[in-house]
Amino acid sequence: MLKWILTLIIAVAVLSVFTPRFGKYTLGRLPGDISFRYKGRDYYLPFTTTILLSFALTLLGRLI
Repeated sequence: MLKWILTLIIAVAVLSVFTPRFGKYTLGRLPGDISFRYKGRDYYLPFTTTILLSFALTLLGRLI
């Protein structure tokens, strides 16, 4: 269980870094992706994008 939680946290952190690059593909603007401003900094938590990409990579992994 702890391994999955750690994997999810790492995936959200990595996607938070790369999500602005996905903006032109509208992948980072899905319903459920949270963006907020705290103390003058913008934070973005792409929960739905993480789930969608995880599902797509799981399907790809099962096909290969």
